[in-house]
Amino acid sequence: MPEEDAFPTHAEAGKLISRPPDPRINTSAPDSGKLRNLAELFPAIERRPPVHTLDGGFRRSASRRLDRLRRRLPVMLEEETVYGHGFLFLPVVVGAGAVCWFALPQNPAFWPFFLVFCVCTIFVIASRHRSGTIHLLPLGVALFLGGMMLAQFETWRRSTVVLDMPVTTELAGVVERREIDAQGRWRYVVLIDRTSNPEVRRPPERVSLLARSRHEPAQIGETISGRTRLSPPSGPALPGLNDFAFSSYFDGIGAVGFFYGAPKKQAAGPSGRSWIADIESRLFDLRSAIATRIRETVPGDPGAFAAAIVTDERRAISKGTTEALRLSGLAHIVAISGLNMALAAGIFFVGVRTALSVFMGFGHAYPVKKIAALGALIMVTAYYLISGFGVSAERAYIMMAIMLVAVLFDRPSISLHNVALSALVIIAMSPSEMLGPSFQMSFAATAALVAGYALWKQRAEGRDPQPLPFRHPMVMPVLASRNFAAGVFVTSLIGGVSTAMFSVEHFHRIATYGLAANLAAMPIISFVVMPAGLVGMLLMPFGLDAPFMKLMGLGLEAVIAIAGHVAAWGGDVGIGRQHPWFLTVSTAGFLLLTLLRTKLRLIGPPLMVTALLFSWHERSMPLADILVSEDGTMVALVDEGRVTTNRARPPDFIYDQWKRALLLGDPTKPDMSPARDKPPDRKPSGAKNDKRRELTSAELETVRLRISQVTSARFTCEPKAWCAASTDNAIIVAVEDGRYAGAACDAADLVIAPRARFDRCRSGGLMINGTTLRKTGALEISLNGTGDIRRWQVRAAMAAEDRPWTRHRHHDWRSQSFDNALPEPLRQLISDNGG
Repeated sequence: MPEEDAFPTHAEAGKLISRPPDPRINTSAPDSGKLRNLAELFPAIERRPPVHTLDGGFRRSASRRLDRLRRRLPVMLEEETVYGHGFLFLPVVVGAGAVCWFALPQNPAFWPFFLVFCVCTIFVIASRHRSGTIHLLPLGVALFLGGMMLAQFETWRRSTVVLDMPVTTELAGVVERREIDAQGRWRYVVLIDRTSNPEVRRPPERVSLLARSRHEPAQIGETISGRTRLSPPSGPALPGLNDFAFSSYFDGIGAVGFFYGAPKKQAAGPSGRSWIADIESRLFDLRSAIATRIRETVPGDPGAFAAAIVTDERRAISKGTTEALRLSGLAHIVAISGLNMALAAGIFFVGVRTALSVFMGFGHAYPVKKIAALGALIMVTAYYLISGFGVSAERAYIMMAIMLVAVLFDRPSISLHNVALSALVIIAMSPSEMLGPSFQMSFAATAALVAGYALWKQRAEGRDPQPLPFRHPMVMPVLASRNFAAGVFVTSLIGGVSTAMFSVEHFHRIATYGLAANLAAMPIISFVVMPAGLVGMLLMPFGLDAPFMKLMGLGLEAVIAIAGHVAAWGGDVGIGRQHPWFLTVSTAGFLLLTLLRTKLRLIGPPLMVTALLFSWHERSMPLADILVSEDGTMVALVDEGRVTTNRARPPDFIYDQWKRALLLGDPTKPDMSPARDKPPDRKPSGAKNDKRRELTSAELETVRLRISQVTSARFTCEPKAWCAASTDNAIIVAVEDGRYAGAACDAADLVIAPRARFDRCRSGGLMINGTTLRKTGALEISLNGTGDIRRWQVRAAMAAEDRPWTRHRHHDWRSQSFDNALPEPLRQLISDNGG
């Protein structure tokens, strides 16, 4: 008991003074007057609980706890260091620097960061032999700045030219990649050779084009041409959602589009590509040939599923099957991830080791385990080379390679150090992958599974083994199956829980029955699909793969049936868009809980609970009243979850993202009744140039009156002209024909006119035209129950951002001028709202 709690009361002190000396006390000893002797004499006083008073009891208790924590903290940190857990946080700090660099609104200057990095590095090297934690702060700063410089270096290395405006042009180029979808349409990644009619003065180097017409597929390396429609990669559909332009920039894709009609093959000119590009082209050609052979051997969705597992070509899987896999929580099987790579390597490793162990002389003379590990390493390398180099396959390959190399050097293969090392390699190669769900979910699941395995092993080593009371041939298989079922259950549970926060952040939903689906499907994947696929791939060069591929297809057909059955239960729960700090806080808590071994890991759960509070706070906030797509062609009014749009058929690509992020229902279609007095779009026949004519004052006045008389919250539309709706406080008009923008400004409070030539309404209404939307991206507008524009709130997807993947929105490449200024009062509304 602490000494301050052993003090006697005033009455007890008086009794002590009046009593004769106790013979047990040596009064001549120098320590006789210390309080600890009083505690020895009066054990009742020592056992008495401390009295907490309002004036200091609780304060003393908190002070004692803080003092105990201060004494134990260095001990726990030293224990983490002894076990080498400091290394686990190297990729965390480096990755945090990279993520911070990508999140900045503008590119920072390089040299100040580089100088600080050099100073911190020199200090760390100079103090490496000193004890204590004096070098931890400069080491952390150096690693953080190193991550920022890696991100900046990757951005410089990519330097992707992004198309600035949509254009229709004749295009010719070399096919670098190709992939078929479920409708039989081919998507080509084309390296542009030339453009014409009109010539694009600043063409992107590489584009992704969809060929919707039936044609003879072009082979990789062939030159194709045709009339195409090119558009820049789209930005976020709403503030805080996925920016497709970011991923396209780092994938080297500068534009997306489609062919008008079927592309034509042309004679190939002289190739100026490097030998590395030629090797990559041959690998993609081999990948496409393998996928085509699998789909021909196993028709339908099972064959497309098998091709996806082997080559990562996923577009051929039908939309219904893809949705069933997603709803049931089995979509992770489609991607080449740690599961597929581990099963393939494990089956090969165990098979080769077992086969070589049959020969006793060979097994005693040579290291069979290392030979099997080397063969598995060669096999997973070949698997990776035909996988399309996706980030999940890259992460899984690096992880498996490190584990197998560890076996070759007699080191532990399954450890968090291997996970951290593979993360460091990927961050050094392509730090932009950290912002994608594939990297986050794959590493979260792997780290959680390895940490769970280490915890189970640590506890198992601390217990004495309890032998079975009896062993019987009928009992042992039952126990083995029970252990296997328990292993599948725990693995699926840990994997599902560890990736839930990333699924919520990126996909805004969670599959609640994913555990049941994985328990049913994983035995089929482990014992039928992957072994048959591995043997089939090994026999494919000899033409003997068909029986095994068909067996693989039967297994995947069963998996698809399980996915459809579980998806019918309706366990897909929409969570919606999360708070900006949700992922950061929850990831910090997850990393502390997973990577530490002392009681310091208990800091993680409170952080994860805090992230849940952030999520609850975000869901409690009211939705915006108006949603505007980044091109201004779709506008939606939201009223307590009810949605009405200005489009009879909203684009699925945009509205599906709105629906998931804001938990919206199906939209109400607008009233498309055309007006009788709509003016003709063109001049009378035979007029010069046959261009759209200007509207008369009477026609504009008629439109103004019609807009001002709209009273319904449902959009009333004049086809290909304008749509108007009215709330309790404002009239909103979406203008498709720019000639009506002036009349809409005179009658409405908010005008969205992508083709308007002006950006301000003289009436005081808020005008949003195409030039403004290029700078802001998608918008969310809250009216706050008032028609006063000054009290509205506007959230922009990317206002004032000047990054390489957004610069095409602000830069005029003809005049070489840069302008990201927004018109008033929109600029003020976005600034006041922190946009």
